[in-house]
Amino acid sequence: MTTPEVFVVTDQGADQTSAPAISAETISQVPNALSPASSGNSPEIPRAKKSWITWLVIGLFGAYIAFVTPIAISLAYRVDDVAAGHEEYLGYVVSIGALASLLFGPFAGQLSDRTRTRWGRRRPWLVAGTIVGSIGLLVIGLAPNVFVVGLGWVISQLGWSQVLNNVTTVMAEKLPEDQRGRVAGMTGAITGIAPVFGAVIGGAVSGNPVLLMMVPTIIAIVLLTPFVIVMGDPDSRQFAVKAPLTVKTALAGFVFNPVKYQDFAWNWIGRVCVFLGITLASTFTAYFYADRLDMAVDDTAGVVATIGMVSIFAVALGAILSGTLSDRFHRRKPFILIAGVIFALGCAVMMVADSIPLLIVGSVISNVGVGVFGAVDQALMLDVLPEKDTDAGRFVNIFAYATSLPQAVAPAVGSALILIGAHDGAKNYAILYVVAGVLTIVGGLLITRIKAVR
Repeated sequence: MTTPEVFVVTDQGADQTSAPAISAETISQVPNALSPASSGNSPEIPRAKKSWITWLVIGLFGAYIAFVTPIAISLAYRVDDVAAGHEEYLGYVVSIGALASLLFGPFAGQLSDRTRTRWGRRRPWLVAGTIVGSIGLLVIGLAPNVFVVGLGWVISQLGWSQVLNNVTTVMAEKLPEDQRGRVAGMTGAITGIAPVFGAVIGGAVSGNPVLLMMVPTIIAIVLLTPFVIVMGDPDSRQFAVKAPLTVKTALAGFVFNPVKYQDFAWNWIGRVCVFLGITLASTFTAYFYADRLDMAVDDTAGVVATIGMVSIFAVALGAILSGTLSDRFHRRKPFILIAGVIFALGCAVMMVADSIPLLIVGSVISNVGVGVFGAVDQALMLDVLPEKDTDAGRFVNIFAYATSLPQAVAPAVGSALILIGAHDGAKNYAILYVVAGVLTIVGGLLITRIKAVR
């Protein structure tokens, strides 16, 4: 990314060349001084060094360990410790934490864009997010009741979500177009692998509530610290501010103009459709397996774990391969559409599956599609992100809504869908996969409307 306000970054995390600061008043009088159209690749971005990419991936893996371990297993253990027999509390805790992160995200993104320190704009937020997230997990570990567990999860979500969002923002600012797909493929793979590591860690220390929460935290701090040191966030003290942050501008920053930023809008709505489909297909997994295999829901744990392990490799394979190929062929949109078709094919297999082998086949096919989409769509988002020079943090946080909103809506939509045509107590799970497959293809087609990227 170029930073026309003050610096031109000539190496990843290295040299900067000073230029006269531009005042906020000057910018306000010259609307195109920081062009909103700067959503494409900037030719001045140098190729990221392999060492920089390595530390980025390692750091992100650490952050995901801290972020997903509670969702995967730790929160369930703690809720059972402090409120045995009230499994429904887990859903309340997770939902409240997600809501807090959603409400805070775009505001935090705007603050990150306006941060002016000798350590840059993003590094302070990575450090602060790690500290806040760690405190939240410690609160959960020490919590005497479910209310404090919920409070700790809200604090943790606010911290770790900003770590993840700011790493994504750094990727938008530091990676040239021809490296984004490969790096997104690697980061997409670790998002599938991290929950497995988290579950293993949680199972190993489940008897100690504090260790249950703090071991992932320590791992995150150790793995993330080298990237924070080498990330190359230039001194931002002389950067001009596009506009002061007032209540009005802060609230306006929660939304964007889809007419002005059409490519970003197509990507956003396409991702909403795809993730709505993915979440519909995964929300009722245990109940679906129980229905198709004619067993009790409690007895599906082994099947879920086995298929989940196999699927992780499918996600990683799809992410790494597609991300690398999308860079090599300089194409994003065809891979997105292919991902939707692959996922829909997997859904078709799941619809007719009545045995474990068929369920494995359907799940593997679907998760290859998930991996392809996750990697290439992230690279595509980095390509079309508006106003990278001034508002990258804000738009990254807005883009996160395209994942969070479907995850919040899908369970309720799915609950209604499975009642369509239900009879004699049997739910219509097949319709979930029909709708999920259609949505992913529709999402892929919408994303092909993007003009700035092939």
